[in-house]
Amino acid sequence: MTSAVLPPPATAKARAPRATLGERIASQVQRRGALAVLALVVVIASSTSSTFPTWSNISSILGNNAFVWLLALGMTFVIMTGGIDLSVGSMYALGGVLGAYGSTHGTWLAILLPLAVGAAWGTVQGLLVAKAGMAPFIVTLVGLLGLRGLLQAVTSEGATTYLVPQHSAFRHLGAGVWTPVLITAALFVLGAVLLTRTGFGHTLTAMGGNENAAVLLGLPVARSKVLVYLLSGTLAAAAGALGGARLGSGVTTIGIGYELTAIASVVIGGTLLTGGSGSVGGTAAGVLLLAVIHNLIDHYFSQYGSAFTDTVNGGFLAVVVLLQTLLSRKQQLE
Repeated sequence: MTSAVLPPPATAKARAPRATLGERIASQVQRRGALAVLALVVVIASSTSSTFPTWSNISSILGNNAFVWLLALGMTFVIMTGGIDLSVGSMYALGGVLGAYGSTHGTWLAILLPLAVGAAWGTVQGLLVAKAGMAPFIVTLVGLLGLRGLLQAVTSEGATTYLVPQHSAFRHLGAGVWTPVLITAALFVLGAVLLTRTGFGHTLTAMGGNENAAVLLGLPVARSKVLVYLLSGTLAAAAGALGGARLGSGVTTIGIGYELTAIASVVIGGTLLTGGSGSVGGTAAGVLLLAVIHNLIDHYFSQYGSAFTDTVNGGFLAVVVLLQTLLSRKQQLE
């Protein structure tokens, strides 16, 4: 009688293929490239300019741009899903006007009114994208134009300017350097925790990688889409309100082109435009890198005006998208 030969015991867990050296290098360049370039630019600028590393210049870079960076934070969540939000610049301007108007009736109204409007508008956009199946580009482009029209209606076509009262506590939220910087830093930390430590963040990563697969896995795809646009609208309105507190009034002409700056910052920070890969830390590095470069342009190339700054934004974005495409192809070929 011959004994049957038993197969070797199956392993409890299949071994995933190890990433090659090229894949690991490509991944690190994508995730931390902006931070490395930022460090290099800061070192070069500090060694060649005596005014760059001064506290007055650093405080100008941080304090004057802190609230605008919140647009990039909200944009990170949207782009992680493969979407886009072109309405954040208009919402920023409307948030400043609503904050200034609310401050004449109390500090709490100055804070809650823009947040409520931003959340409501973002929710509507999210529902149109998630439930109606409309393209994010079209929905948010309509939002960009619609919010500007609403802004004109609220301000009587720009004829009415709401001023924040001198005695209002609302002014203190935008005053100085540390208050806006700490508010922005705290929200970035919360955003990082939300993206990396919660099921919501993992769902966004899965959606950006393969939305159909995320649906088959039973992940709340539609709800998450609504939430990212709600989050983006709320952060844009909050940034506008706090910017209005810093300026002391609701300015109707601000925010034009801010959506492009936010998108550029996010993509430069390593978040893929196709979604599925990105980080809040990378966005922080991206916005700081653009802010430092803009500061250097203002210092050395001020005679060329804002057109030169826009050219640099576009050039950086084009180079980063090209690098992302090449890195993605390399990882696929490895």
